[in-house]
Amino acid sequence: MSITWDYPQSFILPVQVEQHHIDDLNHTNNGVYTGWCEQIAWAHSAELGLTGKDYRELNIAMAIHEANYQYLAPSFLGEDIAVATWLTACDGRLTMQRSFQMINQKTGQTLFRGQWQLVCINLSTNKPTRMPKIFIDTYVSAVVTD
Repeated sequence: MSITWDYPQSFILPVQVEQHHIDDLNHTNNGVYTGWCEQIAWAHSAELGLTGKDYRELNIAMAIHEANYQYLAPSFLGEDIAVATWLTACDGRLTMQRSFQMINQKTGQTLFRGQWQLVCINLSTNKPTRMPKIFIDTYVSAVVTD
């Protein structure tokens, strides 16, 4: 089955729906999808060169300011899902956008799309702050366009 991603240069995390992902409606719980977003976002950031440890050492982080999710179709026990993420905007000063897409690997159907609006914050004050050079160097060059 051919998979069509929303953007090029996908960072992909393959997952399989397991019993603990299933809710009372007999499909993957919505919270699992958002958990997969968090998991792949950290993995992608680490692949680019910035980890949670780096954030703590710098005392600066990219934090979710707004999240938008579209649950398009359910997934079920045993299905293989491809979770993808991209940085789709970064102003190099204060804000960044991360996008997500989840596809059933057998059918090629998009199950989920999501988008985070992130803001750079100082971890001591939890107030917005300008991105340090390492964030600009790492994240701006990773932004993809459709």
